[in-house]
Amino acid sequence: MTSFNRTTLPDNVRTNGATPNPWWANAVVYQIYPRSFQDTNGDGFGDLKGITSRLDYLADLGVDVLWLSPVYKSPQDDNGYDISDYQDIDPLFGTLDDMDELLAEAHQRGIKIVMDLVVNHTSDEHAWFEASKDKNDPHADWYWWRPARPGFEPGTPGAEPNQWGSYFGGSAWEYDPKRGEYYFHQFSKKQPDLNWENPAVRRAVYDMMNWWLDRGVDGFRMDVITLISKQVDSAGRLPGEPGSEIADGPVGEEGYSNPSPFCADGPRQDEFLAEMRREVFAGRDGFLTVGEAPGINAQRNEHITDPANGELDMLFLFEHVDCDCEGIKWKPLPLHLPTLKRIMAGYQAAVAKAGWASLFDGNHDQPRVVSRWGDDSTEENRVRSAKALALMLHMHRGTPYVYQGEELGMTDAHFTRLDQYRDLESLNAFRQRVEEAKVQDADSMMAGLAARSRDNARTPMQWDASKYAGFTAPDAATEPWISVNENCAAINAAAEFDDPESVYAFYKQLIALRHENPVVSAGDWRLIDADDEHVYAFVRTLGDERLLTVVNLSGRTVDLPAESAALLESAVGGAIVTADAIVIATDDADHAAASLAKRELAAWEGAVVRL
Repeated sequence: MTSFNRTTLPDNVRTNGATPNPWWANAVVYQIYPRSFQDTNGDGFGDLKGITSRLDYLADLGVDVLWLSPVYKSPQDDNGYDISDYQDIDPLFGTLDDMDELLAEAHQRGIKIVMDLVVNHTSDEHAWFEASKDKNDPHADWYWWRPARPGFEPGTPGAEPNQWGSYFGGSAWEYDPKRGEYYFHQFSKKQPDLNWENPAVRRAVYDMMNWWLDRGVDGFRMDVITLISKQVDSAGRLPGEPGSEIADGPVGEEGYSNPSPFCADGPRQDEFLAEMRREVFAGRDGFLTVGEAPGINAQRNEHITDPANGELDMLFLFEHVDCDCEGIKWKPLPLHLPTLKRIMAGYQAAVAKAGWASLFDGNHDQPRVVSRWGDDSTEENRVRSAKALALMLHMHRGTPYVYQGEELGMTDAHFTRLDQYRDLESLNAFRQRVEEAKVQDADSMMAGLAARSRDNARTPMQWDASKYAGFTAPDAATEPWISVNENCAAINAAAEFDDPESVYAFYKQLIALRHENPVVSAGDWRLIDADDEHVYAFVRTLGDERLLTVVNLSGRTVDLPAESAALLESAVGGAIVTADAIVIATDDADHAAASLAKRELAAWEGAVVRL
């Protein structure tokens, strides 16, 4: 097992309800998007050796776990989330020997490695899928194959088994001439859904997971794991299929119905996750399981992450990152802070007695949070808002996830042309919405892509001010697979590493605070000033210790809201707040104390005060 250079929480401090407390209860996870992290061979793509070369940087930051987006063998249709061989490394990233070296070097530094697990679907180039095209093969029922609708010519419009649309645009059914049937894919047509109803599929997945754990991996982040159980009728038919007892949903503006109500958190979800826990993790120590959980609400999160139910350690919920759009991500709206606070409060309340929360506002599928909810229009506002958003998130109860470059305050790509994008979802959405369904005009869609495209988070990591930002050599023969953000000369790790006022230095403080202070990782959480539109405020309590967090998430000076001001008044008895009462602040302690003495917060200012 990996030995950490931090204290673990004593068992008299309750975390998720387990005894003893899990090792990850005061840990911080750092997500790496390998193709954009560090290129060592000049081919324009990041690789495993590049990650290994940057481990000292990550150890200095203080993170405990690295989550790697997929590095398995893949045709790279969806940047590795379409896997053709679960037990090999794609040559784009290196070799199995490179993976073993990364594991060994990370473990020597007290850092665990969690791999992305993509088992709702495979690549259509996986050997399982190729075999399933033969109806007489043992793999014939490993995917969701269905015949054409009666009375329709197979492969022609309208012959699809039902009207479901793919989340990546177009129909969720693809016709295969070899088998003479359609297969179901919630995402790209090169990502056919596995049929988890088949016990042989589950057995193969569990065997693969055990193989990786035996090799030294410390757990899995499970991609869209809450989509593996589909709703079927008594005869095994999907909703909307001919003769199905379950009616399909309505057809939307793009011409398709939505599979999500029938595929998210399906009837056998708990059964499958509990079986996975028994078959893969029983008898093992030191692992971490976190599931990406579309369709899961806060109350279901409590059940799935309650250790008494033996499913997963934690989940990623998405209501908070879906609240700032007009029904669809490509029509963004300004953040309404009371709505965000209500959602986050619901997450926290659901796991107050058992279970655990994941804390994130950025990842490889989300735009950069400093551009989304902060202000990257000036350097000062970028730094201030990046710190404010970090303080807000990290002072919640749960496990924080830092996405690569977030600790530097990296911004959105600010692309202006369609040919600058690489993301399959973005390109398909433009074609589907603008060119085919004609439900959004090109200018509006380009604005939507600029604000919400996944490529915003996928530009290369900004290590220094050189050409290509240190991601690859300045004289590399091949340019990076996606353009480096033009602001890399001003925003990069080399410039921030030794700067005590940098975003990077602030993240180090936040991570250290979670390691050292049990009230931050495990104390009770209570929202105050819920309706204030500028200040996010809450109280953390553990025993006799109470911490007040107040963060101004706006670009102007604001008065401290009523409940926060009253708590301060009660704590200091009308006296001035002193710097020694400040636990951490986005500005220095003296500045924070001066602001709070006036019962106000400057633009993008935040502080944690000991009451």
